[in-house]
Amino acid sequence: MIDPKDTSPAAKDGKYEFHISYSGRELACRVEKEQNKLHVFIDNNINAELEIQPDGNVTQTSGNDLPDSSIEFIKKHVLEHAAQ
Repeated sequence: MIDPKDTSPAAKDGKYEFHISYSGRELACRVEKEQNKLHVFIDNNINAELEIQPDGNVTQTSGNDLPDSSIEFIKKHVLEHAAQ
């Protein structure tokens, strides 16, 4: 459900699937984008919530701690695809 106070555009909301290098291994990564939230699921056992800030930065708000490099990779992968 979308918060009626959320005025972020919903363009390109959806599911994204790709592989990510995490702890020296290539793991499956699924991201569900909903407004300015990214729900991240890595290898069925790592979950995190990320938030897209108005300035375009992405910050982690909950879940397993992800390294900054993983957050940056997810940001680039999802937001570049969303812009197309």
